[in-house]
Amino acid sequence: MVGRHISISFVKQRNQRLEAFLILLAAIIGIILLYIFNPVTSSIYPPCPFHALTGLYCPGCGSLRALHQILHGDLSRSFGLNPLMVLSLPFLAYGLLSSFVDRIGGISFPVVFIPATCIWSYLGVILLFWVVRNIPAYPFSLLAP
Repeated sequence: MVGRHISISFVKQRNQRLEAFLILLAAIIGIILLYIFNPVTSSIYPPCPFHALTGLYCPGCGSLRALHQILHGDLSRSFGLNPLMVLSLPFLAYGLLSSFVDRIGGISFPVVFIPATCIWSYLGVILLFWVVRNIPAYPFSLLAP
């Protein structure tokens, strides 16, 4: 019975590593495509469905163009396209990196406890950003991509 438990655990760990590797491979291919093809001039990227339906900007509008600019080293232009995404990127990168390292190598990064009030506050910031970037008056129009 113990031998069977160990083999199931090994298979599960191997599957997690394979899954993490495939996700990492897909991410690398996506980053290469985003580096090569500019979202402004290329038609391989779909338009934002919210913007296409309403004419308004969602909190994610401009993110692909901003990531393309980051990959080309232009942080200021990236910030102008979607400042909320640029400011959130280090936190997202830490979370993804810690997840991959844990799955592939079994090494855990320090766990960062985020209180529920901070998560709800961040949701409020996203919603506020969504509304404010659609106000067609200066200085709010600076938040539009």
